Amino acid sequence: MPASPSIPPPTGNHEVALTLPVPPSVNHQYATVNGRRLMSSAGRAYKIQVGQLVWLKLAQSAHRAHLLARLQSEWLALSIRFFFTSALRRDVDGGLKIAQDALCEGLGINDNRIVETHLYKYIDKDNPRIEVHLTPTSRS
Repeated sequence: MPASPSIPPPTGNHEVALTLPVPPSVNHQYATVNGRRLMSSAGRAYKIQVGQLVWLKLAQSAHRAHLLARLQSEWLALSIRFFFTSALRRDVDGGLKIAQDALCEGLGINDNRIVETHLYKYIDKDNPRIEVHLTPTSRS
């Protein structure tokens, strides 16, 4: 397991950097109802919570209009650092889709703009979380 990283401070006008709660496990993200696979209440609650945190972060940014314009028009790179309580209980990719969807929905952007993804797994028994960075990228 890699040592805990040093995250650079966000630059504000061209990236979104957020610390979010760890998403529910894949087994808790969906429920089967009448033979259909649906988002569970835990999954819906997570997406609502992330949406609120995204808007709080945007409200604090003096560059939000410029940032949103770039995020809505450019290709994007997503980096997520997962900090779990245990190395073996969770897969690093199990929280990707719901975290990506929740972040993009909160920003009002389509997640198909993401062309590059980086996932990292760390252990922090006392403070499980995910640290998310979404930045425009020159890659097309």
